[in-house]
Amino acid sequence: MMRRGSHWALAFMSLLLWRQSATIEVPNDPKILADLKQPPTITKQSVKDYIVDPRDNIIIECEAKGNPVPTFSWRRNGKFFNTVKDLRVTMRKRSGTLEIGFRNGGRPEDYEGEYQCFATNDHGVAMSNKILLRVSKAPLWPKEVLEPVVVSEGSSLVLPCNPPPGLPPPFTFWMSSMMIPIRQDKRVSMGLNGDMYFSNVVAQDAQNDYSCNARFLFTHTIQQKNPFTLKVLTNDPYNDTSYNDSDPYGGRKVAESTPTFLTPSGSESSKMVLRDQQLLLECIAAGLPTPAIKWFKKGGDLPAQKVKFENYNKTMKIVAVSEEDTGEYVCMATNHLGSIRHSIFVQVKAAPYWLDKPTNLVLAPEANGRLVCRANGNPKPSIRWLVNGIPINSSLPDPSRQLMGDTIIFRSVQMGSSAVYQCNASNQHGYLLANAFVSVIDMRPRILGPKNQLIKVIENNRTFLDCPFFGSPIPDLRWFKNGQGSGLDGGHYRAYVNGSLEIQRARAQDEGTYTCVASSILGMAENQVRLEVKEPSRIVGAPEHQSAIRGSTARFDCKVKFDPSLAATVTWTKDDKPIHLGWRLRKDEESLTVPNVNEGDEGTYTCTVETEIDRDSASARLTVLDLPDPPMDLELSDPAARSVRLTWIPGNDHRSPVTEFLVQFVEDRWEPGRWQDLATYPGDLNSVILQLAPFVNYQFRVIAINQVGRSAASRPSPQYQTSSAAPDVIPRGLRGWGSQKDNMEITWEPLLDLEKNGPNLHYAVWWRRKDSDAEWSNVTTTGTKHVVHNTQTYVAYEMKIQARNDLGAGPESNVVIGHSGEDRPTGAPTELRLSKVDSTKANVHWKPVKQESVRGEFKEYRLHYWREASHVPALVFSKENKTKGFYTTVAEPSGILSDLVPFSRYKMFMVVANNGYQGPPSNTVEFSTKEGVPDAPSFFRIKRRGLDSIHLEWDKPLEPNGLLIGYQLKYQTANGSREGRPRVETFLPNVTEFTLRLPDRSSRYNFYLSALTQVGAGEVFAEESPFFGNEAYIDQVDIATQGWFIGLMCAIALIILILLIVCFIKRSRGGKYPVRDKKDLPLDSVDHKDPDGSFEYQNQNKNSSDEDNKPLQGSQTSLEGNVKESDDSLVDYGEGGDGQFNEDGSFIGQYTVKKDKDETEGNESSEATSPVNAIYSLA
Repeated sequence: MMRRGSHWALAFMSLLLWRQSATIEVPNDPKILADLKQPPTITKQSVKDYIVDPRDNIIIECEAKGNPVPTFSWRRNGKFFNTVKDLRVTMRKRSGTLEIGFRNGGRPEDYEGEYQCFATNDHGVAMSNKILLRVSKAPLWPKEVLEPVVVSEGSSLVLPCNPPPGLPPPFTFWMSSMMIPIRQDKRVSMGLNGDMYFSNVVAQDAQNDYSCNARFLFTHTIQQKNPFTLKVLTNDPYNDTSYNDSDPYGGRKVAESTPTFLTPSGSESSKMVLRDQQLLLECIAAGLPTPAIKWFKKGGDLPAQKVKFENYNKTMKIVAVSEEDTGEYVCMATNHLGSIRHSIFVQVKAAPYWLDKPTNLVLAPEANGRLVCRANGNPKPSIRWLVNGIPINSSLPDPSRQLMGDTIIFRSVQMGSSAVYQCNASNQHGYLLANAFVSVIDMRPRILGPKNQLIKVIENNRTFLDCPFFGSPIPDLRWFKNGQGSGLDGGHYRAYVNGSLEIQRARAQDEGTYTCVASSILGMAENQVRLEVKEPSRIVGAPEHQSAIRGSTARFDCKVKFDPSLAATVTWTKDDKPIHLGWRLRKDEESLTVPNVNEGDEGTYTCTVETEIDRDSASARLTVLDLPDPPMDLELSDPAARSVRLTWIPGNDHRSPVTEFLVQFVEDRWEPGRWQDLATYPGDLNSVILQLAPFVNYQFRVIAINQVGRSAASRPSPQYQTSSAAPDVIPRGLRGWGSQKDNMEITWEPLLDLEKNGPNLHYAVWWRRKDSDAEWSNVTTTGTKHVVHNTQTYVAYEMKIQARNDLGAGPESNVVIGHSGEDRPTGAPTELRLSKVDSTKANVHWKPVKQESVRGEFKEYRLHYWREASHVPALVFSKENKTKGFYTTVAEPSGILSDLVPFSRYKMFMVVANNGYQGPPSNTVEFSTKEGVPDAPSFFRIKRRGLDSIHLEWDKPLEPNGLLIGYQLKYQTANGSREGRPRVETFLPNVTEFTLRLPDRSSRYNFYLSALTQVGAGEVFAEESPFFGNEAYIDQVDIATQGWFIGLMCAIALIILILLIVCFIKRSRGGKYPVRDKKDLPLDSVDHKDPDGSFEYQNQNKNSSDEDNKPLQGSQTSLEGNVKESDDSLVDYGEGGDGQFNEDGSFIGQYTVKKDKDETEGNESSEATSPVNAIYSLA
């Protein structure tokens, strides 16, 4: 009891020390690692059971790290292995890996054994596992003579393989001498040991080349055993043709047998397997018929997820075996004669495996720690500790170290306590070896991150400011903001032990410089981080899903907002792939435009705004709509006299559902080649019954219609002919009317082509006087009109009609009333008179005519009236004749005549009218309207004469409607919606202008002008004064009518004319000249133009006439009257006197301009006083 209590006390102290330990994690920083002294650590080694190929060099790996760099040594079979003395053995530089070569002789087998590597530096020794080196072997098959195997048909058989033992064991398989695998099935199969098992033998198993083969993995060689010859004894002759899988004995009688096990033997056996390996259990049974094998576990279920059955259920495999798989497994072989069982007791053992593997321990001086080494296995492994490869009990004592079973406790370690500790856990099935060093270090605090880092974060986001640090002992780290205050930890700040500072929600006031300070007893280190808080990047106007018609333009809007201090990019992707902007797709700041949309543009478009610290995106789907494809495969079925079923297959709707189908037809009798609409049907139908007309040869097509429009028409259906029938439609529009006073025209609308129903369509028409018992008169015609002659004037007739064809008559129409022709009325209204006459209307009264005198359908009493005169002197007006109709049949008819002009004298008379004629006039009545209020003035203009006055002008009304007694002007200031107090001015009828003085130049006025009669003020003419500003104005009159302006324009025109004449003369100086040769010969006489318009060229030797001395046209005449030759004459360009050129360079003959002699002389005599010569002198 005392010892158990002591054990619990030690365990409690160990736990307490562990909680107080201060293990240091060394960062993977090159600078830290370069300065940090550490014991060796094995990083790479060969496997424990190491089999090598004898044809290759042997390489035994051993790599380690440490500071300083470790040195390496080896032990072989527990003794020091001097690699220097063995010339075949070399050790790689800065490594412990051995390479054994056999180029100069030697046998690999001489180097088999157990190897162990040791890595050493100033702080400890690490050791590798014990590596068992063995050389692969592929021994030959022993030579043997195999006697033929003779067996009776139906018996069981085992052909042994017994492959030679190899390292590793070979893979076995059976083949014939032709290298064809032996067929295996439920009856014949190979066991785990390589033997071939026959549950029962059949005659066709007899052959002489059953050969077992062994393949050695390392040498890649296959060795073959001498073949077996198998002979099968049968009671009856064997016939190949009678063999089949269901009856392998071909109907022969072979003795059946109950199942027996070929392997394993007996009723039970045992199997041991190690944890995490795979368990293979095998049961192969003999018997006829071939037994079936089943497996189960006694006292439990098979592990369904780990178990697998192979070799036709003869082998059960359980992978990754664990302790739960221990137990009794039963295999049962069964055929219809009986069954047999075999029990296999499975034990699961375990080589050692880690529960708590020791890890490296880095401690500061005076710190506490522990190493724990816990392992499990079956049987329970033993734990053994070593220090630097020496058993801990044999090592130098360390006062800071205490061994407590599987745990080593360290208290107040010192700088010299660094070492490598090995834990060895072993049992009879294997061992585990782990190296873990204890490194005691001291180091000043160091900041590991970048210096003076700038961190940009998004507002309201959680933010971490990192300050990685290292030191031994572990430094304390504190954060400060802007170099002030106490450490930051609390509120929305949180400091972590790894040096990070968390800001839960970054705000604008959190911007600033943060300083992290790491301090320990060995010193202090600090770093600064600058924090900037930015507004988030957001898509404030996201793109929306769109459906676009093919060929149209789609536009996705994407309005973004981001922090102005950050550079942002807006990118677009389609279906998560970048969009290539080019000649078609266009992007601007806030949108993406996709013109001429096609099916390839359909997809999901994503707009992404991204800065260096955040991003936001939004997506929208573009659906491309298109016209539907035409329907296909039109079929006709269910034929009937006037109907047929039409069925079709709809085409692709291109993402816009078909709303309806339009069925069209074409026929070959009435309008061949013209497709007509027959009917429309909902878009969810594809089979309809068409209602048809008789006597038509139909052909149909279908058009699909969706939101985009109509598809192309389908291919036509087969033709369908309907049979003929009597008409079933009554002709429409039957009416009777008289085109003359003694006839009646009976007309109707012809039947449509599809209503004829058969050949030879005609119409039967009947008529008789209404209200008589006379027989019906009738006529048959193919037209659409029949005229009844010699009728009385305007007599009512009854009519009816019927359509007929060769197959019979259609239905008769209802009786329709018509009338014969009308004639001029004979009666006239009497006693036409007026009452209650005012300025614009009067009441009209008359006596009616007798109905029979109308001689037709009464239409109206028609009043004719006109303005005869105006009581306003000298007023010009129109005497247009006007009419007004009154429809009344009362005994004392009356009406109101309106829209009369006041203060006028009128005349009127009345007639009665039917549809075609009007009767004689009534008595003529003359009357005058009373005086009324006048119309508005004919015009009203506002002008400004000066800075402080406005001038108003107007004229009298076009219709005074009485005698004018003056004008009334109301005006008031208008400033926006507010108006000033109104003022009134009155004027005599002959006054048509007024000047108003303005008290305030900037004010605007509303003017209301009306004319006055004795009745009152007439219609108002309203105007608003325009805004003139503060400039000085004069009367705004038409400048084009001012005399000074006209004079100025005439002077300018005269100057322009003079300038044009001067320019013309200047230009004429280089014009047409009499041409001389290049020797300065005298001018020739002027060419004489023939009557036909041609020129007569003169001989240069001919005597010159008087006209030779006349000045040239266009040349300048001197004051002395001599001709002055132009400087730019074409004389210098002539070739003799023949070839000459005009001004534009074209070839002409010698020419000059013929002038009238009198005109020339006149110019010469008057050159001193001529204005033209004066202009010449000026020029």
